[in-house]
Amino acid sequence: MIDLYYWTTPNGHKITLFLEEAGLPYAVHPVNIGKGEQFTPEFLTIAPNNRIPAIVDSEPAGGGAPVSVFESGAILLYLAEKTGKFIASDLRGRVATLEWLFWQMGGLGPMAGQNHHFNKYAPEKIPYAMERYVRETSRLYGVLDRRLADHPFVAGDYSIADMAIYPWIVPYRDQSQDLEEFPHLKVWFETIAARPATKRAYDVAAAINATPTIADEQSRRVLFGGARS
Repeated sequence: MIDLYYWTTPNGHKITLFLEEAGLPYAVHPVNIGKGEQFTPEFLTIAPNNRIPAIVDSEPAGGGAPVSVFESGAILLYLAEKTGKFIASDLRGRVATLEWLFWQMGGLGPMAGQNHHFNKYAPEKIPYAMERYVRETSRLYGVLDRRLADHPFVAGDYSIADMAIYPWIVPYRDQSQDLEEFPHLKVWFETIAARPATKRAYDVAAAINATPTIADEQSRRVLFGGARS
């Protein structure tokens, strides 16, 4: 059994995508980041960076005590290795999968996240920051589009790299992007959206939270007000 500590964000969706695709039994423990639940001592014991998602695997390979994992990329890699699914077994395929997983973790996620922040949530509109992150998001979409011109998925077969990237493309309109400008990305996006496991994963999100996480000034301060002691 996988205990998933989760909220309805792109990084959270990555893990439900994997769990639904792999058919692993899991239990969701909502961590409402707009209410500050990510700062509880109980959550910090498994996620010291006070960010979702995190998991606890009560049946790790080889047995023994439960294993906890934080950081979405690390979780995807852990689950792929645990199940032997959604990561290539050959050297070149594995390298490609890890390249694009880390591309998302180090590039698309942070840049799109700053795009969201300065264009939607920042109390002061700063034109330089807004334009800078919209342009960088567009550049990254272009990188992905070129990759997908001759690959159905980013590393060949559907993999944890696609699962990491897809949730960050879902809010493309909020990132001031137009998928019509990225035709190969658009086909890839629609293909993943149509997968039954993708639909189930997003149904999980809808059942847990159907309202904006940042709904008022208090939730904005919780998320963007800095670390707590």
